[in-house]
Amino acid sequence: MGASQKLSSFNCEIRILEAKNIEFTSPKNLFVRYYLSTDNNKRIRLNTTQISSVSDFTWNQSFSLECLGSQDSIHSLQQSTIVFELRQAKSRPVFGSSSRLLGRAEIPWSEVFESANMGIERWVSLVSANNGTVKQPKLKVGMRVRVPEEMEMNKKMKRFRKWQDECGCCESSKVGDFCEDYELFALAAAMEFL
Repeated sequence: MGASQKLSSFNCEIRILEAKNIEFTSPKNLFVRYYLSTDNNKRIRLNTTQISSVSDFTWNQSFSLECLGSQDSIHSLQQSTIVFELRQAKSRPVFGSSSRLLGRAEIPWSEVFESANMGIERWVSLVSANNGTVKQPKLKVGMRVRVPEEMEMNKKMKRFRKWQDECGCCESSKVGDFCEDYELFALAAAMEFL
């Protein structure tokens, strides 16, 4: 990387929430494996905890990654996808294989970057190896990208809300509601600092 390239930092958050349309004849342990692409064409593999198939298929787990890179690295991330796999843990691993793939889906990071708040939460249909008449398994995931300016703005708004709660200007017993005016002022002032 050349000395003239400016480094940027950002935060990627991935949430595995729940799954549905999964049918078993006997109890199994399930987990989600997902792959993140790196700048040098390698992948990071992450697994959620295992849950029993007799549960409600809820993980509600998140993973956050702080990234530092050039504008080229951010552009490279925007062009990549994240791969989600719903897997069944085997009770006795055979030849080093400890799980069976039940379904797979990919989501492009560009969808996250192009969304209103650089974040999405949705159900994704998993392509399943099972071509029978069972319903297609689905996985509910959340993905978000945050840049330092957005994180700083959220901190400023939290401090303002705390001040708003302490000032008492929005209490229903007082005449008028002046906090709305202050909220606009604080938002404009916070934007000015960025």
